Amino acid sequence: MVFIVMTANRRPRSSSSEQKLRLMKPRWAFGLTFVGAILVAGGIFYGLVVLLDFKEIDSTAKLDAKTLFDLVKLSFGVVAGAGALVALVVAYRRQRVDEAGAHREATRLHTERFSQAVDKLGSDSPAVRLGGVHALAGLADDAPTQDLRQTCIDVLCAYLRLPFSPDPGDLPDPLPDGTSPTEERRDTHQDKKDHYHALREVRHTILRLIGDHYRIRKGTHRSWQGCNLDLTRVTIDGTVNFGGATFSGGTVDFGGARFSDGTVHFSLATFSGGTVNFHGATFSGGTVDFGGAAFSDGTVNFHGATFSDGTVNFSLATFSGGTVSFGGATFSGGTVNFSFARFSGGTVNFRDARFSDGTVHFGGAAFSGGATNFHGATFSGGTVDFGGAAFSGGTVDFATTRGPAPAGLLLAVGAPVPSEVHLRASWLLAGP
Repeated sequence: MVFIVMTANRRPRSSSSEQKLRLMKPRWAFGLTFVGAILVAGGIFYGLVVLLDFKEIDSTAKLDAKTLFDLVKLSFGVVAGAGALVALVVAYRRQRVDEAGAHREATRLHTERFSQAVDKLGSDSPAVRLGGVHALAGLADDAPTQDLRQTCIDVLCAYLRLPFSPDPGDLPDPLPDGTSPTEERRDTHQDKKDHYHALREVRHTILRLIGDHYRIRKGTHRSWQGCNLDLTRVTIDGTVNFGGATFSGGTVDFGGARFSDGTVHFSLATFSGGTVNFHGATFSGGTVDFGGAAFSDGTVNFHGATFSDGTVNFSLATFSGGTVSFGGATFSGGTVNFSFARFSGGTVNFRDARFSDGTVHFGGAAFSGGATNFHGATFSGGTVDFGGAAFSGGTVDFATTRGPAPAGLLLAVGAPVPSEVHLRASWLLAGP
């Protein structure tokens, strides 16, 4: 099984029910509109006077019929303009009210569908629960606000956190008392197994939907990127696929996770912002694959993680920005593979890491920029291999490490030692 603990730092957010329609009172709206119209008209009149260079108004001129008719037309024009302004204000208010009404109606329909979907998740039938899962995922996609989308995701995550009966396994034959199980007992046990596998499919469907939505480009319909995932103490068995997903905002916390079996894919994933935390995680079995992943911004934290068995793969990964920390990590077994990884920017930190057993491969890795720090790291056992690594830029610091030089490191660094590579003097005296 793969045991994964995920938490998300969440900011308090206002409910959509707290959003109110804010409209100016009619008398203020009409008054301000009229005053604005007068000021605009006065400005235009003054501008025309200046533009046409009128010197003064002839007070001796007589008011003929044509001028009187023009004044009447001007009066009607002013009245019509004022009426148009009033109509514009009324239309604006009506539009705002209609929009608020439409929002309330959309929220009401969402709430009704949400309640129905949650009811399905509580059904005794796994098939009905599966329908509820897809209904909630669809509601999250179509939610009128980000808050309502987050609520749907929260419910799906909460379902994964619920306790469930473990796999009953196979019925032993003979039984512990030495007798053979009856046909009725076999049927009952098979029903339990079928029910377990059906509910397991519901959980796997939720995990698959989360991975699928994290692969959709942020800002587009159906993308859940930037939403919080709270999967505290969730048990994940089998295969979990975040391959190609983008972690570009918010916080996803795998702190204290236990990867003890199965396969978790982060291959070709992009870590370009926010924080992804594996602090204190234990990799004791199975495979966790970061092959070809791109770390270009934000923070990915493996501080205090324990690599004691299984395989963790960073081959062909690109570290070009942000911070990736393995500070205080323990490499005591299994295989951690950085073969042909590219360290070209940002910071990758192995400060105080302990390499005491197992195998850590840096073969063919390219250090061309940024900073890679092994300050205080201990090499006391196992195999740490830098054979074929290339050091062409950036800073790589081994100056305060403890233990013998990793295999292939001195040969890969070459002589003279580049100024950006800091090695212990005792390693240089001992030679490759």
